[in-house]
Amino acid sequence: MNQEIERRRTFAIISHPDAGKTTLTEKLLLFGGQIQVAGAVKSNKIKKTATSDWMEIEKQRGISVTTSVMEFDYKDYKVNILDTPGHQDFAEDTFRTLTAVDSAIIVVDSAKGVEAQTRKLMNVCRMRKTPVIIFVNKMDREGRDPFDLLDELEEELQIKVRPLSWPINQGQRFKGVYNIYEQNLNLFQSDKQKVTEKVEVDIDSTELDEAVGEDDAVKLREDLEMIEGVYPGLEEVVGDGGLYLQGDTAPVFFGSALNNFGVQELLDCFVQIAPCPRPVMAEEREVDPEEKKFTGFIFKITANIDPNHRSCIAFCKVCSGKFVRNAPYLHVRNGKTVRFSSPTQFMAQRKETIDEAWPGDIVGLPDNGIFKIGDTLTEGEQLHFRGLPSFSPEMFKYIENADPMKTKQLEKGINQLMDEGVAQLFINQFNGRKIIGTVGQLQFEVIQYRLENEYNAKCRWEPVSLYKACWIECEPGYEAELENFKKRKYQYMAKDRDGRDVFLADSGYVLTMAQQDFEHIKFHFTSEF
Repeated sequence: MNQEIERRRTFAIISHPDAGKTTLTEKLLLFGGQIQVAGAVKSNKIKKTATSDWMEIEKQRGISVTTSVMEFDYKDYKVNILDTPGHQDFAEDTFRTLTAVDSAIIVVDSAKGVEAQTRKLMNVCRMRKTPVIIFVNKMDREGRDPFDLLDELEEELQIKVRPLSWPINQGQRFKGVYNIYEQNLNLFQSDKQKVTEKVEVDIDSTELDEAVGEDDAVKLREDLEMIEGVYPGLEEVVGDGGLYLQGDTAPVFFGSALNNFGVQELLDCFVQIAPCPRPVMAEEREVDPEEKKFTGFIFKITANIDPNHRSCIAFCKVCSGKFVRNAPYLHVRNGKTVRFSSPTQFMAQRKETIDEAWPGDIVGLPDNGIFKIGDTLTEGEQLHFRGLPSFSPEMFKYIENADPMKTKQLEKGINQLMDEGVAQLFINQFNGRKIIGTVGQLQFEVIQYRLENEYNAKCRWEPVSLYKACWIECEPGYEAELENFKKRKYQYMAKDRDGRDVFLADSGYVLTMAQQDFEHIKFHFTSEF
């Protein structure tokens, strides 16, 4: 069992939109032998779209809307990639994904540097002590000076960095990368299909001058000397139990994902230094991957992966033990025993049935409405895994049925999309209308599009002016005060899908006043408390 755990590498690829996440994922799949031709994410000439963007709306817009899971074997390792949406309107999906991975690769655009979304995601990694590798993409375009970029990474992401490869010039004059980790030179050819050649050269020899030209050779030697002087030592960072695994220092690679350059070096180094599945904290105790008994949790639910069968799939991250097909497992929240006859593993939309899975693997379980995000499966032990919050939405609209003949389809569609955690549903206690709350504007468009195309139901939005939704509860012994609050704010009270009380504040002022006037009521901004 130890061997199986040690060869697993489960990681998420995160970044700002358009930094090149999906392109990088495609190239990693290319090396893993999972796809033969990398699809162009943007190009209209090639009819093949990116493997990981499989929803209809993703193909039309050229952006990722949902996290997709892909797995492949590389050398002796089994790699599980989660390609996340970069767009901030879907940040919640990305935050949840980070709870299910052991490490992350952050993609940074060499010209734009660190952007707002990347900072937020890095905060989540820092909170969870997730080890991070940074890939500086688009070196074949004019960008910023690499040293300036490293300074910015340290300052903005509040993490120490250590280059493991170094670019020789950039933009039009980009010659390639010197691989510090393996101590060889990779010369750049701008070709999307071929992989670049490696040259073994001694840094101080004249071979280097011949390979890249005298000026660049001199500069490279100076840069490398400076790197050795300024940044922590290689062994210190990527050695056993080094700074990288503690989540304190991020190794940095340079390359161009579109031109397939620097990607293999990243992958080779990644599988060697990245952590295998680690212990996970549950509410009751710490769960070690090497325990004999199976435990796992649901971190994502997706409806309609296959448009021909209206089915939901729950993604389960295996935390310990071995998952076996058809074995009886306890669904902790509702206390029932469940068996799975067709658990699957993924390659984005393609899936195949599996008989067993090990810690670190992501298993797709058919879901007929029994799962919610955050549910735990065990072999009988009462365990609860934490850390999958729903955030307080910031945009609200009434959802109305635009086609009375399709009421049932609309109900089903809304319920399944809410199970996915795409948005949150509140029912206003005053007028019984349904309010949908999201983190970003784009989610409303995605919901409307998916209701129409996947459930054959039409909806229309009506404006409602609200500032924030907060879950409320009172301290023990102050139930009367809570009742009083609910009466006074009757028009602004709602219930969420679990029947919990939610206060819909229509302005920041009202919320502050409520917090001051009712001292014994707690206002929560995530659904987990």
